[in-house]
Amino acid sequence: MTSCKVAILEGDGIGPEIMREALKVLAVIDGRNDVSFDLIEAPFGAGAYFDHGHPFPEQTQAICDSADAILKGPVGLAHEEALKIPVDMQPERGAVLPLRARYNTYANLRPVSLPKALAHFSPLKPEIIGDGLDIVLIRELVGGLYFGNKIVGVDDNNLRYVEESLRYDEAQIRQVLKVAFDLAVQRKNVLHNIHKSNVLKSSVLWNEVLEEVRQDYPGVDVVNMLVDAAATHLCLNPCQFDVMVMENMFGDILSDQCGGLLGSLGLMPSACMGDGKAYYEPSHGSAPDIAGQNIANPYSMIGSVAMMLEYSFDMVDEANNVWAAMQGVFSDGFATRDLAPSGSSAKIINTQAFGDKVVGKLQSLGSK
Repeated sequence: MTSCKVAILEGDGIGPEIMREALKVLAVIDGRNDVSFDLIEAPFGAGAYFDHGHPFPEQTQAICDSADAILKGPVGLAHEEALKIPVDMQPERGAVLPLRARYNTYANLRPVSLPKALAHFSPLKPEIIGDGLDIVLIRELVGGLYFGNKIVGVDDNNLRYVEESLRYDEAQIRQVLKVAFDLAVQRKNVLHNIHKSNVLKSSVLWNEVLEEVRQDYPGVDVVNMLVDAAATHLCLNPCQFDVMVMENMFGDILSDQCGGLLGSLGLMPSACMGDGKAYYEPSHGSAPDIAGQNIANPYSMIGSVAMMLEYSFDMVDEANNVWAAMQGVFSDGFATRDLAPSGSSAKIINTQAFGDKVVGKLQSLGSK
């Protein structure tokens, strides 16, 4: 039997609730395959700061270092609570960015998937959604403004100022573009390159490197699109997209927009991939306003388990079973509160009930 060590970082807010449902699903996979998942919980985020003095404590770093994969919940606090933590120790800066840097998880894969049977969740018109959405957004994750030098000070005119640098080198750009091209080859041989080269020199370099990389992929049709135009086209004609690749900040913004296309960020899991290790997390935040109410949508957390099964443990069939189980719950007419607007005919279920129904579906599908 193969043993797989997984670091469990449940995070803040709704993190513990949705992680609980994800681990129920993982237990089903464990129980019927020749694999044993060794789950090691570790503190991470705002709670870790208050309990251990750091949002990414050394003990958690050691656990993550030894793990085969990392499963991470959302982190963060409401604004007023976040002010109780020093700026550089707030979990986004003090935990998430260091996690990415520590393992060089340079490629963030975010599937934007809404089958036709579930297209009613989208706020877009049916004629725009068509047969549903099936997009993968690839975001460069360890460069750009988020990781550049940051200076805060007071200038000669006694005015407070901040200076943040956007830096990429060609190696950083090339490695994420190769991931995007490889995925495009596996799918429809179409790659949308999202940039802002009419203003940003960083995008000029990005596009130069892309032209070099594409020589190794003659069968891939590259469509270059300015990021502001892409934001518009995602609303007007999202079905034109298949694989999209972009730098860090563009990816942060457009992926949230894609959550809006689906009807909820609760439907968007993600994989943060490096050459040696990966971590998996929902794309949404910790939603402290609904924490503890058992109403959060655990789909993106369970979907992150599916991505972990596929990318870290090569359990593609079981990953597909997890996707089918979750979509089967929706197809049966159930939905969590975030997906059921006023007047909806959906049968509203809570966090735990959604997890239980996914487990039931998964058990009926069986292993392959």
